[in-house]
Amino acid sequence: MTQVYLSGGAMTAFGRHTGVLAPELAQQAILKAMTEAGVTPKDIQAIYCANVLGGMILGQVIVRDLGFAGIPVYNVENACASGATSVHLARHAMLAGQYETVLVFGIEQLTALGGGTIPLQRNDHKTELYAKAGMVLPAVYAMRGTRFLHERGAQPADLAAVAVKNRRHGALNEYAQQRSEVTLEEVLGSRMIADPLTLLQCCPSQVDGAAALVLSSRKPSGKPAVRVLASTVVSGLQEGARDDILDAEITARAARQAYEQAGLTPSDVDVVELHDAFTIAELLYYEALGLAPHGEAVSLLHSGATALGGRVPVNPSGGLLAKGHPLGATGVAQMVEILWQLQGRAGARQAQGARIGLTQCTGGGIAGVDHAASSVHILGV
Repeated sequence: MTQVYLSGGAMTAFGRHTGVLAPELAQQAILKAMTEAGVTPKDIQAIYCANVLGGMILGQVIVRDLGFAGIPVYNVENACASGATSVHLARHAMLAGQYETVLVFGIEQLTALGGGTIPLQRNDHKTELYAKAGMVLPAVYAMRGTRFLHERGAQPADLAAVAVKNRRHGALNEYAQQRSEVTLEEVLGSRMIADPLTLLQCCPSQVDGAAALVLSSRKPSGKPAVRVLASTVVSGLQEGARDDILDAEITARAARQAYEQAGLTPSDVDVVELHDAFTIAELLYYEALGLAPHGEAVSLLHSGATALGGRVPVNPSGGLLAKGHPLGATGVAQMVEILWQLQGRAGARQAQGARIGLTQCTGGGIAGVDHAASSVHILGV
């Protein structure tokens, strides 16, 4: 069977890139990834561009001046899961024997939106009605947080502890937007966004960034070879009145498929990058990914297992809470981080001895489903 390797990866710093247009920002990551992979434009057979809000044919605009000779460019939009979906589609084409070397990149410039929450669907009357009534994503996750505190006997400080951990990790990451540690008191005392979620428990929405990967069916030489062991993308199911908002069903389903595909179990995973858009999300995903039994997410967090130096560090990059969340770039950037972790190149934030890494990304706030999409990838050396 064809193997798919990550032969090179790069990202820009995530933050406010004033005066830099999307093509230039993406090209910085693309050129670095190709240099690391030791390839030229002639070697690339297809390109996958992940973006949510940048407009039509952005991929072609970005690569127009880089010397690619008329190869196919696929523009992929799948909300926050766009980058992960792009890798999934590229791997499918490679396993089918269509390509041997492809370039995948993600790019987003959220500072161009002028602030506020990320816009929800405007082509669905039900979602628009929900949004007008205040059911934007911070409110949705606040409801989950409130229910979590009630059902699990948890305290607001348990949610805030996720932000403390991830900001500590992010302080070690030169690519993160937020590079300062915070205390529990600072997190709890920051401005309330949607009770119980304070400002420092929500990922920054004013951030630009790009990330790129070169995927190849040829095993790279001179460095640990990182393979894509599993890749899944699933859509949300229509919710019923009795559905549990703490279930994270879509992510649990994607994870089960990924573990089966890779022939692994949650206990085999050494390091994780997951979609911590809000603090409560990380706790829910501990359980959905099988890192903690049902009801044990808070205990796992406070045990130190998910911090650097623990059994399974989660979001050593700082996650979305510290690194930021430029939508189209996030899923690709998660895999770049895991690539570096598995190759022992993550510096002060290195998860020691990591050989199996997992990334998880959800996306899409629409009425009536958990999320529109969820993607889980498992990488290994």
